[in-house]
Amino acid sequence: MSQRPDIDGILIQWGDRLFYPGNRIVKNQPQPKLGALAARQRAAAIRERIEATVVRRVPQVMVKVTGGGRGMKAITAHFRYISKNGRLEIEDERGETTRGKEALRELADDWRFGGSLIEDAGDRREAFNIMLSMPRGTDPLTVQWAAREFAKIELADHKVVMVLHDHQANPHMHISVRAESKHGKRLNPRKTDLHRWRETFAEKLRERGVEAEASRQATRGSSRNYDPLWRVKAREDGRLRVSRPESKSGSQSRTTRAEAIEAWLQIGRALAASGDAADRKLAESIGRFARGISADRQRAEPTGRMARASAPWMSSTASRSR
Repeated sequence: MSQRPDIDGILIQWGDRLFYPGNRIVKNQPQPKLGALAARQRAAAIRERIEATVVRRVPQVMVKVTGGGRGMKAITAHFRYISKNGRLEIEDERGETTRGKEALRELADDWRFGGSLIEDAGDRREAFNIMLSMPRGTDPLTVQWAAREFAKIELADHKVVMVLHDHQANPHMHISVRAESKHGKRLNPRKTDLHRWRETFAEKLRERGVEAEASRQATRGSSRNYDPLWRVKAREDGRLRVSRPESKSGSQSRTTRAEAIEAWLQIGRALAASGDAADRKLAESIGRFARGISADRQRAEPTGRMARASAPWMSSTASRSR
């Protein structure tokens, strides 16, 4: 008899930890009680994300807050930078497009007076600069559409300026958002917001047929330190005097990786015990994925545990398939 209902419950419990950290279940808490149909759909979505991560190695979206202006002088300078001084097309939150230096001046006046007055310089951040990017080869117009839809959902009620950059290797969209909404509420993006933003952007790309994922580094077995834009520019100009490690090594990063590894372990064991051949095949892929993590992270004890535990999945699934 199939063990699928129990396996679906395990996938939901541990898959949420991997792919939906905002909804993570506290350890030892009972599995979520969903209706049968809802549970099947949820488990199917998690299976799809597992396959995208460990089998197809789907491209990851990038959503980054690259800075923000504390006054109108800095905000206007960023408008000029992303639009190449007005040569590139500028789109606002209403979908209206303009270009040229005069358009930049009008836009700056609209932001300066369109709400609380923004002085030329100040102590409060009045805008956030966001970049949404996909790897080389992605259709730029699809990136533009997905970014536009992202802004409608995540930056609703805020003044927005968007410019597509398709002249570089990876197509990306620059978005400047006025911190104060038209209702006076201020934007203050946090880590959980950034993860949700990545999820929204990836979802919109998938709606247009582009494979895209938004899993965390720990879920992918990665711990890379990505430099903020100011570091990239300082390095290019030869002004960067102090470097930082390429990999994250703090206690929080180690804890997050250990939690992700434990989730992969639980999911792999469950799928390996399934009566469904597709589940067992997915367990084999998780085993190979785990060994790849171990090769990159041999110094991490939890990772080594993951690799050792993956061997029985391979042998058991192999014996069933013969």
